[in-house]
Amino acid sequence: MVALRDELRRADRAYYTDAAPFLTDREYDEKLARLAHLESELDDHDPTSPTARVGGAPIDSFQTVAHTVPMLSIDNPYFRQNADRPADKPSATSIESFVDRVTRDLASAGIDEPPTFACDPKIDGVALALRYEDGVLTQAVTRGDGERGDDVTANARTVRDIPLELEGEAPGVLEVRGELYLPLEEFARINADREEAGDEPFMNARNATAGTLKQLDPKIVASRRLGFVAHGRGAVEPESFVDLHSVFMERIAALGVPAATPTLASDAESVIAAIDEFGAHAAAQPYAVDGMVIRLDAYAHQDALGVRSKSPRWCGAVKYPPERRTPLHRDVEHQVGKTGKITPRAVMEPVLIAGTTVRHASLHNYALARERDLR
Repeated sequence: MVALRDELRRADRAYYTDAAPFLTDREYDEKLARLAHLESELDDHDPTSPTARVGGAPIDSFQTVAHTVPMLSIDNPYFRQNADRPADKPSATSIESFVDRVTRDLASAGIDEPPTFACDPKIDGVALALRYEDGVLTQAVTRGDGERGDDVTANARTVRDIPLELEGEAPGVLEVRGELYLPLEEFARINADREEAGDEPFMNARNATAGTLKQLDPKIVASRRLGFVAHGRGAVEPESFVDLHSVFMERIAALGVPAATPTLASDAESVIAAIDEFGAHAAAQPYAVDGMVIRLDAYAHQDALGVRSKSPRWCGAVKYPPERRTPLHRDVEHQVGKTGKITPRAVMEPVLIAGTTVRHASLHNYALARERDLR
């Protein structure tokens, strides 16, 4: 039974973290069923067993708990367009301003060494903090208001991306922060099932993720196959575990946590190059990505700059320009408002744009419909 647990844990790691699966889905399901049978027969129920991911009994409610370290939001001031930049690229001027401001602030704090910036993809999901004690998952908490969030540990345990027990030597306390997301392929599958059942489909993958996470029945959460990618740290004991964000990502990946791989940059030009390079294939990711996060790599530099009331001074987010798609127009519907005014609405073949399924678009008025020859 121990060997079977270890094999399934390795299979989870190989599938979700290393992208090198060695078991087919059918083989995995058969071995999981065999393990569940053995645990039941022997009355041996390990809370870190892979069988814990199928979900336990429904819970009554979610408790609100305090974050050990506040979960701050990230400012998004660095995405404006300007005349010297193509329409499908983030603004160079605003990124240069951010890099210059951070470099000046470090100099004012007495740090003359040139900073290194870490660039990570900004996944459009739900922020989650995972706390491990002696390598075992003990708590999962949503961002909430940044000071307090909901304890969703029972639901987080069903996510196969999230290791219940870390591999190797972990610090006594390790809080990993990241993004819980619904893979776009899974989002499409769930919406197809909902439509077939006559239910209203989810508007976008992020809302579906948030709604799934707040389900009181962990079995429903398990059935929706959420994913998780780490992008930062919370409380760590001992603090000497690591001193660079990029190294932290490497260390937790080695422990079995799916983690972003930052691109390091030394100046505004290389930051912009990293943004452009990732942006070229952002739409091909299995999850919705709406930009990149730019942060100082050294934790000592982060500490020197500190935080504002709600956001860190050493970090900013670049938003990619909105995605554009050309759907097939199917029909024009006529809606009657509260005042009796009739307005036309376009009905389109459903199209997925930035994680949102779009089926309708306002035509504003009949003059516009005539102008564009919509019929």
